[in-house]
Amino acid sequence: MNLKQLEAFVKIANNNSFSQTAKELYLTQPTVSAYINKLERDLGVRLFARTTKEVELTDEGRQIYLDARKILELTYKIEHMFSKDEDEEMQQIVISASTIPGTYLLPGILANFNRKYPKTEFRINETDSSGVVQDIAEHKADLGFAGTITGGKNITFIPFYEDELVVVTPNTGRYREIVESKKGLGWITGEPWIMREGGSGTLKETFRLLEDMGIAPEELKTVARFSNTGTILMAVKEGIGIAAVSRLAAAVPVERGEVLCFPFHEEGAYRPLSMVINGLYPQNESTGNLIRFVKEMYGSRA
Repeated sequence: MNLKQLEAFVKIANNNSFSQTAKELYLTQPTVSAYINKLERDLGVRLFARTTKEVELTDEGRQIYLDARKILELTYKIEHMFSKDEDEEMQQIVISASTIPGTYLLPGILANFNRKYPKTEFRINETDSSGVVQDIAEHKADLGFAGTITGGKNITFIPFYEDELVVVTPNTGRYREIVESKKGLGWITGEPWIMREGGSGTLKETFRLLEDMGIAPEELKTVARFSNTGTILMAVKEGIGIAAVSRLAAAVPVERGEVLCFPFHEEGAYRPLSMVINGLYPQNESTGNLIRFVKEMYGSRA
C-alpha cells in the first residue's frame, strides 16, 4: 500500500469516476485501475462496487475512507509546512444525516458555513437516525446529524435544535370539526396510522410521546410505512391515514392547506436534534469548525 494508491482511492470515492480521477492525476485509466486493484489485493477486500454506469464505495471502502483521507491531508500538511504558498487546499467533511435535520436544517447550515469557510467540500450520506449512529461508530463519517438520542459506545450527542412533533391529518370536514371542537388527542387511537421505518428517530420519539400519554404503540392501526417524510405527508394528504411528523416538515403542507396539524400538548412536544461524534477519533479542523458554527448558529447549550 502506498500514497499513490490512497490518493487514487480517495479521488475515485469523491467523484465516483475512474476516468475523471485519471484526468485529475494526469494518469491513464488503466494505471488508476491498477492502483485500486493492488490496494484491494493488499487489503483483501473490495473497495468499490463497479457497474457500467457508476462506481460506489462498498461498506469496506466507506470504512477506510476517512482514515485514507486523513493520511493524505497529513501528507499535504507536512509537504507544505514550510512553503510560502498560502493557497489553501480544499477541506472535506463527510456528514451522515437523518431525514429531518438533513432535509430541513442541514442545507441552511452548510450554505452559511460555506460563506465563512469557502474552501470546504461536503459529502452527505442520507440515512435514518440509527444509520447515523452506525456510521459514526464505524468511523464512516466525520459528523452526524440525528433525530433521536440513542445508546452507543464512545458516541456523544450534542443537542442543538428543539424540534416539535405534531400529528397531521387529511384536510377533510371530519378533521376540521375536530380542530374546531378543540378536543384532546384521545381520538387518535381509532385512526389509521402512517409510520416511518424502524430506524427513524421520529418514530422512536413518537412512540415515547404516545407511551407518555398512556397509549401503547401496538394499539394503533398501522396501515402503511414509508422511509421518507415527504411521502408520508403526501399519503396523509390523499387520505390514507394520519401521522406524527416534525413541524419543520409539516410547515409547507399546512400552509398550503393540504393537511391539518394538531399539537401533542398545549405546550408542544419537543425532541432534540443532535450532532453526533465518536469520542475515539479527534475531529479534524474543518469538522471542529462546523460543530462550533452550528452551536453558535442555534445558540446551543452544549
